[in-house]
Amino acid sequence: MAILLSVSVAMLAALLMTRVFKPLKLPSVTAYLIAGVLIGPYCLGRLGIEGLGFSSMEAVTALSLVADVSLGFIAFSIGNEFRLDALKSTGRQALIIGVVQALFAALLVDAVLIGIHVLMPEKLSVAQAITLGAIATATAPAATLMVVRQYKARGPLTDLLLPIVALDDAVGLVVFAVSFGIARTLISGTVDLISVLLTPLVEIVFSLLLGAVLGWLLTQMERMFNSNTNRLNLTIAFVFLTVALSMMEFHIGDLHVKFSSLLVCMMLGTVFCNTCPLSHDLMEKSDRWTSPLLALFFVVSGAELELSVFNERYIVVIGVIYIIVRSLGKYFGALMSAKWAHCAPQICKYLGITLLPQAGVALGMCMTAKQLGEEGELIRNIILFAVLVYELVGPMMTKAALTAAGDIKPMPEAVRNRRENKLQISELFHPSEHRHHWHRFYLKHVNQKHGEQSHTEQNQSK
Repeated sequence: MAILLSVSVAMLAALLMTRVFKPLKLPSVTAYLIAGVLIGPYCLGRLGIEGLGFSSMEAVTALSLVADVSLGFIAFSIGNEFRLDALKSTGRQALIIGVVQALFAALLVDAVLIGIHVLMPEKLSVAQAITLGAIATATAPAATLMVVRQYKARGPLTDLLLPIVALDDAVGLVVFAVSFGIARTLISGTVDLISVLLTPLVEIVFSLLLGAVLGWLLTQMERMFNSNTNRLNLTIAFVFLTVALSMMEFHIGDLHVKFSSLLVCMMLGTVFCNTCPLSHDLMEKSDRWTSPLLALFFVVSGAELELSVFNERYIVVIGVIYIIVRSLGKYFGALMSAKWAHCAPQICKYLGITLLPQAGVALGMCMTAKQLGEEGELIRNIILFAVLVYELVGPMMTKAALTAAGDIKPMPEAVRNRRENKLQISELFHPSEHRHHWHRFYLKHVNQKHGEQSHTEQNQSK
């Protein structure tokens, strides 16, 4: 009962918050996140009233499965952007930009934080600096995808953005694994080449292989059904299955083998969209089905943000430096690589801004960084602070960049007028000082329409 109550409260809070933020014209993602913060353990949850919010972090963690499933559907949708016919025109550019901007951001953060270590060695170690630099590569695909969907963004920048976000996380996994291996070596004094070089390579290869096999199997099983409803149900079931299988871990000798849920689900979507003729329609229906799931995901993400990180000043200072330097690295890395790839001017100018959001993948890296002990706790707190800022500001900046690039079009006048007319008609059913005026308008409209129909019937009878 408690879990169902938490889910319903989270969903209602998300929907109500979108109404509050509607006059500000902010993305729904931002409203969902703020709703999560408000009903989280540091705000309404402090009252300890069951059903009013999440009273503890354990109550939030109980819904962690929502995050896993949601990220699986997000990665599955991003896999749809790797259609071979589309990659012929954007594949080379996406590859260059995805690799260069991620590495540039990591190196820039490394350099600046190592400089802070030289000035304040007691506050930040080299191991912490290079681990934070590796985490800087990651971009949040969820926030980016939600903004693209909400505003129906279409254009050259959007076509290039989603594949870059997917490649960005793949590059980030490799950079993080190597950097984290070096960090552990600096702390322990022992060199482990398996964890530094072999483990990230095995994780990526095994994840892509598992996703490819499941994608092929999904395509074969789709042929067994003629009903679109059954095909959609099968597609959703396969995403759940893929998320579950990607949680497996096992050992081959001294090698620890695990999977990246994002890469597995992304490969599932990539193979499926390139082998199944009905994939485009099924993926669109799947996206509509997952809308409430993603809203719940962002509310839970907002509730997970720990406001206690503001208690330590030096964490806030290092966090602000990390945010500024990573943002500069992403922006100028994307700018330089986009120019090298001969992209259009609006892509060069605005692409870097859309790569700023950071959340799920970075938080997953933080969980791994806990293995560093006390030094890992500092990394976690800095990233939590950065995620809080990025998740609240990032979607707004992504929307602004896509609008400036022309990928988000203003609402057509005809659509705006139609919505206003619907609003006016709806006011007929609510008391107001103009109720009688609208009532007369409504009766006049109905009588006029009835008269036209009667006239038409008389002419037909003649």
